[in-house]
Amino acid sequence: MQALVTQSVYGTPQRTVSGMDLRRLQLLLAVLEKRGGFHFGVKDVFLNIAGGLKVEDPSIDLAVLCALLSSYEDVPLSSRICFAGEVGLSGEIRAVNRIEQRIAEAEKLGFEKIFVSKYNQKGLNGTRFDIEVVPVGRVEEVYQYLF
Repeated sequence: MQALVTQSVYGTPQRTVSGMDLRRLQLLLAVLEKRGGFHFGVKDVFLNIAGGLKVEDPSIDLAVLCALLSSYEDVPLSSRICFAGEVGLSGEIRAVNRIEQRIAEAEKLGFEKIFVSKYNQKGLNGTRFDIEVVPVGRVEEVYQYLF
């Protein structure tokens, strides 16, 4: 997941996306504006899912949001962190399906940490994994943890 957020030089900021629905990006930007107090309305936003993948699964929301924040703050995130969570309109991180499979796959791929919704905790056996599972409930929690 790659994001570039930069000051807009024209009157209307650009929104360019590759590999994801543009409307979903606009929704996530609106959540960051309203719930997080970030000023994306004056920024150009470019988003790319590397490798030419086209993703429609809403569990990618949290990864997109963190990539956007990383570029906005100009602070790179570790390539050893991954994310699995849907972002709601009020800034909550929603549970996603097949979370244990997602965690197991992230562990197999060599990630050290995965951020998931705290609402996925029910029935999740965290001791079963060697990867660190970080449960979060809101966008603000993720921001405070990472930045």
